[in-house]
Amino acid sequence: MAYFDLKNKALNLREQGMSYSQIKQAIHVSKSTLSSWLKSYPLPEARIRELRDNSQIRIERCRETKRKKKEVRLNYCLNNEKRKLFPFTNKELYMAGVFLYWGEGLKTANSSLYLSNTDPSIIKFFALWLMKSLKVPKQKFHVQLHLYSDMDINKEISFWSEVIGVPTTQFIKPYIKNTFSYNINHKGRFGHGTCTLGIGNARLSEKILMAIKAISEKYGPVVQRLEQLSYKQ
Repeated sequence: MAYFDLKNKALNLREQGMSYSQIKQAIHVSKSTLSSWLKSYPLPEARIRELRDNSQIRIERCRETKRKKKEVRLNYCLNNEKRKLFPFTNKELYMAGVFLYWGEGLKTANSSLYLSNTDPSIIKFFALWLMKSLKVPKQKFHVQLHLYSDMDINKEISFWSEVIGVPTTQFIKPYIKNTFSYNINHKGRFGHGTCTLGIGNARLSEKILMAIKAISEKYGPVVQRLEQLSYKQ
């Protein structure tokens, strides 16, 4: 298309209320060329506001497209991991529980196994591990909740009772902190307080603590050497 034809088309598009970017996309000329052609043809303020609003719409559409792509990608990844991980063998389930207890469990007591967490799925897994790997019947479970003064205490006890699958009669009297739950919930934490689940059993406690010790002795020196090598580099 000839130079003057391009310029006339640009002017026509400008009269239709198009922005520089829209015109540039339509006729493929540089922005500096458009600036010289259109410097005497500013858009009305109302049209500028309209384009600005449309720009926000495009941004939101772009964000939504990216969100959907990420959702598809994560679902694909999730399904792959499910196929790789499950079903657990008995040994894999036992090891998963040992590592969970190493990270989250109470290790200062040598006559009991207790784990505290705000995440219901972690407490649910710990209960499953106690039953399946350590052969502890549910009737031996002890449960205590750490709640906040503005919570519905009975409702939270019922919630955790359903999560763990034990009657509320196995719950110790909850500890009620004299502060408000919204002070922590607004940070994205779980909104049902903290649940402590465990059993009193010295032999099982020794077994799990020694399993943790065995792993630590096996891999602790290796990790230390790797850290030293990394530091030297």
